[in-house]
Amino acid sequence: MRGALLVAGTTSDAGKSALVTGICRLLARRGVPVAPFKAQNMSNNSVVTPDGGEIGRAQAVQALACGLEPSVAFNPVLLKPGSDRSSQVVVRGRVDGTVDARTYQGRKAALLDVVTASLAELRARFDVVVCEGAGSPAEINLRANDIANMGLAQAADLPVVIVGDIDRGGVLAHLFGTVAVLDPADQARVAGFVVNKFRGDPALLAPGLDQLAALTGRPTLGVLPWEERLWLDAEDSLSAVADGVLGRPSPPLGSQWLRVAVVRLPRISNATDAEALAAEPGVAVRYVTEPSRLADADLVVLPGSKATVADLAWLRRTGLADAVVAHARAGRPVLGICGGYQMLGTRILDPHGVEGGDAEGLGLLDLDVAFDAEKHLGTPESTAWGEPVRGYEIHHGRVVRNGDPPLLPGEGSDAGTVLGTHWHGLLENDGFRRALLRRVAEQAGRTGFVAAPDTSFAAHRAAQLDVLADLVEAHIDIRALEHVINHGAPADLPVVTTSLAGSAG
Repeated sequence: MRGALLVAGTTSDAGKSALVTGICRLLARRGVPVAPFKAQNMSNNSVVTPDGGEIGRAQAVQALACGLEPSVAFNPVLLKPGSDRSSQVVVRGRVDGTVDARTYQGRKAALLDVVTASLAELRARFDVVVCEGAGSPAEINLRANDIANMGLAQAADLPVVIVGDIDRGGVLAHLFGTVAVLDPADQARVAGFVVNKFRGDPALLAPGLDQLAALTGRPTLGVLPWEERLWLDAEDSLSAVADGVLGRPSPPLGSQWLRVAVVRLPRISNATDAEALAAEPGVAVRYVTEPSRLADADLVVLPGSKATVADLAWLRRTGLADAVVAHARAGRPVLGICGGYQMLGTRILDPHGVEGGDAEGLGLLDLDVAFDAEKHLGTPESTAWGEPVRGYEIHHGRVVRNGDPPLLPGEGSDAGTVLGTHWHGLLENDGFRRALLRRVAEQAGRTGFVAAPDTSFAAHRAAQLDVLADLVEAHIDIRALEHVINHGAPADLPVVTTSLAGSAG
């Protein structure tokens, strides 16, 4: 097998990331040298690569599915929203300015050269490259400067499969309409469809898929069922929905649950830090957005933020700041990660105008932080509480004064019930996480909570990757998919019009 494929979606969160991950995992299990690619990602969930850059977390997980280390080649352009109107631009792993929606359009011609060069590099190294689109190719108002969907498909000669989420409703219209609004040259790239998150009787859906094929001249290559076991490594922080329990918590080993409240900041970044806690038996993790949700929490987590000063002001406006302070003053544990750590200190200084000015912190840690103009990226390793740990750092804030004992040697803060660190991924270290849970349970008075002795978060993640591969193998026409990868879209596909009277011609 040799070739490439672009998986596009009818909408954001239609299942592009999951399908790409599943295909990558399946091909890797079969011994095919395969790599993921996303030309342009918009997400505040990111990781630091071994080559020292920053990419979207979804591409790091897809690399793991392929058995590869993450690389900036897998996601050459990353947009990190700092507000509703502006985003930081990361090109080949490094910050390259801040743009709004309008000014970014002017940069795309140069960035198309960057993304096509990155893709060509991967295609020279791997037999198969599975590409993920961004948003939807039906955003025809953006087509002229597109570098992630049909613009990439045309520039790199890629066949396209479109995935739609049936759980939202209207999937047949979404699939038909996505093709119909494309111009004929782009339509010629679309080889087929995949339906995602199906629950119900396949026999009831089959006539609709037959009609879709008649209307478009394109087959549905598979229908992926709803799978409740899948919840790790969401593509974007928009998936961090408030008030619902994160994941599928197993019953406690002891007589009591441990309850964790993760504050769902407006510009939350690396929301996936909390997922390792949610993988533990007897630990119920919720994202929260208002003060009453902290009342019965045993541990409060302030996560990372792409806009620390603005999110700190939001904490105060909503009353959550007072609730977090009251929680800590009552002797109950609080953990701050990256931007959340900075919020827990005394002062945040912004001499370079990175976030628009100084701010007073919550005063729960004896800590001053100053924003540097340059972002700090790192993949540190150390020990904590007698356990080996590793993580990654992505932040402008630098500790300029710390009056509390460190959490790790030379890093973080440990003020008893209030802890903080700049490290993301720290909770993925199994020994450290278990020690933290035991400490939280003791401080919160949850004497009936028992920390599991053997939870492996890495194994938990690997199992989910295999679930995705199993779903693809069982429910996708793999032979047809391989043909598309090897040979591209068929040459005789009809052009679909928006008139149902003569929609395929």
